Amino acid sequence: MKFVKGLMLGSTAVLMATAAQAADLPLKAKAVEYVKVCSLYGAGFYYIPGTDTCIKLGGYTRAETAFNASGMTETPAWNGAAGQQNRLANTTISRVRQDLNIDTRTATEYGVVRTYFDSVFTWTTGDAVAGGSLGVYFAFVQFAGFTFGKAVSQFSTPWNGAPGNITSNLLGGDDTSTGVNQVSYTAEFGNGVSGSISLEDQSSYRQAQGVSSVFNTSGLGGTNTPATWLSGAGVGTSYTAGTQIPDIVGKVRVDQAWGLFQVSAAAHQIRASYYNPSLETSGHPDDKWGYAVLAALSLKNLPTGPGDSINLDATYADGAIRYVIGGTSPNNFSMYGNGAIGAYQTIAIGSAVDGLFTTGGGIETTKAWGIRGAFNHNWTPQWATSIFGAYSSVDFGSAGGALYTTGLRNAVGGTFVGNPNFNIAQIGTRTAWTPVKNLTLSGEVIYTRIDQNYTGNTGAVNPGATKPTAVYQFKDQDTWTGAVRVQRTF
Repeated sequence: MKFVKGLMLGSTAVLMATAAQAADLPLKAKAVEYVKVCSLYGAGFYYIPGTDTCIKLGGYTRAETAFNASGMTETPAWNGAAGQQNRLANTTISRVRQDLNIDTRTATEYGVVRTYFDSVFTWTTGDAVAGGSLGVYFAFVQFAGFTFGKAVSQFSTPWNGAPGNITSNLLGGDDTSTGVNQVSYTAEFGNGVSGSISLEDQSSYRQAQGVSSVFNTSGLGGTNTPATWLSGAGVGTSYTAGTQIPDIVGKVRVDQAWGLFQVSAAAHQIRASYYNPSLETSGHPDDKWGYAVLAALSLKNLPTGPGDSINLDATYADGAIRYVIGGTSPNNFSMYGNGAIGAYQTIAIGSAVDGLFTTGGGIETTKAWGIRGAFNHNWTPQWATSIFGAYSSVDFGSAGGALYTTGLRNAVGGTFVGNPNFNIAQIGTRTAWTPVKNLTLSGEVIYTRIDQNYTGNTGAVNPGATKPTAVYQFKDQDTWTGAVRVQRTF
């Protein structure tokens, strides 16, 4: 017994000693999931740990200042307080912006599933001290050729409204650079040929943005005043009805080593609210359809130097004016100047709307065409210069022009003659310096001229804001705008 008892005590002591030593040993750590590079979709993608989804984070930080601008940076002084040239205008406007984007992609048996989100935080001269604004540029899902969500319109060119400029105010064509809601399908046919069809929300880019897309020249609304007419806005925004059918867009594009060729078309429904916007029993004109077509060409590998390019696009619209005039830019114009004879000041107005009507009548559509382009040249890998320009023309037609002129004369009186047709010519240049990768400093200057078709004087009217009640003379106007920008992309 003593032997057995001793053996048990000894075994227990050995076990306790072994356990004590084991307690001093480090435990085995769990395997660490390192972030792995995803090379399937280009540089910058990484696998989200524990998944087969690749993610890329990016964006930019931008600071810019514009001179002799209106409303926002780099917008020419063609309306508002800047167009009136009064002391309320912020002719020097600064803006800072932070852009953040998230790109995810997952390979599946049905193809790649992609999501993309792009948001901006912006502070502009005139915002609250600690305020600013938050914007969602893009938010879409792509799968099996389909795009669902907010993305660049299928009608637009890859350069949108900037074939060589840094601003969003070169008219003469489409610009949806901050995205439009859509459901679209793109088919790839091989050898760089693709085709797209899309249903797109018309409410912001294509319908009312700053001015009504259709108005009643007989002026039954409360905004039928000289100030409204002389702002280029026609008679108010309340005559535009709600959206019913999205714009129907189609595109065929060829991407090759030499460049790009694209043809786009869009059908756009035009709807008015009521002849009297506050009384539904007053009736309304029948709905109409407008359309727009675009042809675009980009040439690369030019003999002038590596990286040089020429970007051109031409657009025609009938009852779909914002495909030529507007987009992210305003589409009502009102500019004042000096040099009047027998009047207080000169003025040029322009209203870019889908159509207009009078009480009891139908909608008369407006027509417009525009051409826009740029030559982009690289002097060195660090220095580049662009020369760009655009020409836009708006035609109200004989019937629509007569309606507009009658409404304008009823509002402002006077002895003027002519029609509301107008043209806008723009030319400018941009120079950019990239001292290190993804850091660019650029400067731009642009000249804008509004050529309108009225001559003569108004009656004694009050145009609003700080302008006195006086006689004003219709005359073409022009303006210069400059901008400088620093942008760091990551």
